[in-house]
Amino acid sequence: MAATTTTPAPARTAPLQAELTPRARARLAGKHALLIALSLLMLFPLVLTISTAFKTEQDVQVNPFGLFSSFSTENIVTAWTVGGFGGYVLNSLLLTVPSTLIVLALSTMGGYAFARLPFPGRDLAFYVVVVGLLVPFFTYMIPLYFQLRGMGMLDSLVGVNLVLASTGVSFGTFFMRAFFSDLPVELAQAARMDGASEWQIFTRVMLPLVTSGMGALAVFTFLQNWNNFLVPLIYMPGGDYRPLTTGLYLFLGGRSIDIGPLAAGTLITILPVVVLFVALQKQVTQGLVSGAVKG
Repeated sequence: MAATTTTPAPARTAPLQAELTPRARARLAGKHALLIALSLLMLFPLVLTISTAFKTEQDVQVNPFGLFSSFSTENIVTAWTVGGFGGYVLNSLLLTVPSTLIVLALSTMGGYAFARLPFPGRDLAFYVVVVGLLVPFFTYMIPLYFQLRGMGMLDSLVGVNLVLASTGVSFGTFFMRAFFSDLPVELAQAARMDGASEWQIFTRVMLPLVTSGMGALAVFTFLQNWNNFLVPLIYMPGGDYRPLTTGLYLFLGGRSIDIGPLAAGTLITILPVVVLFVALQKQVTQGLVSGAVKG
């Protein structure tokens, strides 16, 4: 009868981290306290805006810095009806959603081309795209105004959407190229052996693997275009399709004393992007972390 062998029990592993010294604990507690203080400092204006927007007019004047000392929807109704913020919300969506989709489409295709498709002058073309990150918008906003006027695209959704998209394509292409560059080459080779075209490889094989990067790019492009004040102000001189940013600026005129309606208008302006960022925070974090590792 064969002798049975017994495997020795695994040795007890040592603790992964030594006990913190009092100095290390104090340093760690100081870092946490600093982070908490900075978080409270950044959150206080948002909390104060929400509190002021839902306070009565008398309470705003008597106790402007009191948090949630009263409750009333009068300021929200005034901003929505008198200020016309309902129409501004629709205009912001008409300007933000199409421009974000344009940036997402062009950036994914451009990032894939620069990462995966060998063609003459690829590196030079990519450097030209990257130069777009270094050119500030203020250097060409006036010539662009006369160009749009000559093309009859001022005060148009198409013209402003194209301008908003042009400000984000360079970063989007640079961002998505890092994701496509890290994907295994064997995936594309296997798909080509199966008879897939380059477009099928791009749409069916590569795109599903970079959804985290696309989500992060979409969120940040949406936030940037939603909060853009200068582009609608310059390229919509007639006032058609004014978004929330310019609408809030016009609502501010002559209302320096009406703090409550101004806070309500500010809350209507920032609430959609705050909700969007909180809802997609996990996807944004995953995309940024993956992009940092891949880049």
